[in-house]
Amino acid sequence: MTAIDDAAHSALARRIADAAGLMGDVYKDKCLRRRIGVRMRACGVHTLEEYLDVLQRVAGEAERLRDTLTINVTRFYRNPETWDVLARSALATLWSEREGRLTVWSAGCASGEEPYTVAMLVAEIARVAGRAERLDRLRVDATDIDRVSLERAAAARYRPDAAADMPSGLRERYLAADGDQLVVAPAIRRQVEIRHLDLGGDPPPRPHYDLILCRNVVIYFDRAMQERLFQTFADALLPGGLLVLGKVETLLGPARDRFQLVDARERIYRRIA
Repeated sequence: MTAIDDAAHSALARRIADAAGLMGDVYKDKCLRRRIGVRMRACGVHTLEEYLDVLQRVAGEAERLRDTLTINVTRFYRNPETWDVLARSALATLWSEREGRLTVWSAGCASGEEPYTVAMLVAEIARVAGRAERLDRLRVDATDIDRVSLERAAAARYRPDAAADMPSGLRERYLAADGDQLVVAPAIRRQVEIRHLDLGGDPPPRPHYDLILCRNVVIYFDRAMQERLFQTFADALLPGGLLVLGKVETLLGPARDRFQLVDARERIYRRIA
């Protein structure tokens, strides 16, 4: 494929994403075309032009494409080392400084395991400190663009393997067996608000946060979009607030000057006052 052909295919892939209700211009070309290719194979078509026709004719295909483009693999306590660092030091310190009044944004929450994990960790910090009543001071905004994933998050019911990485104490205290599923405890669910949000165009749900988690999401966006998101996160974080990225993600652009690195391995940053 020539450079001209490649550019034309990328432009068409972005047009397809736009037609599905996504901001195609914020996705990396390779990521966008690869995931459209998944739906092309499922539909039995061989060119982007053919798939655009399918997208416009077949009811429900736009939703299936959105699901494919926004799919996230997640579970409770995913990447345990990150959660261990947060629980042991950064989050515990922030909880103490704020006297339990924490506002958290899980940006790209998928089916909800991440925001519920945050709430469980805060509940543990409060329990160990003998201030369990302070859990009610926590507010967690869980946002995603995928409405099907958000429905799962709101239901707060999961397969047992979703808890495979969790410490046994957390699992026993905050998840209850119901048939062949695990259900998040009501005290944890009350602290989490599920919201639909497109990181490509919507503003943060609240003006200020103490902690923002956006893990394994920005890698799918192009450089310009990544830099805009990092500026948005910096603006939304209170001084001293924490930003947690995925382990393969790096803070880019002018926003780097607004953060201090807390843990390089776990990609934890603190907003500079």
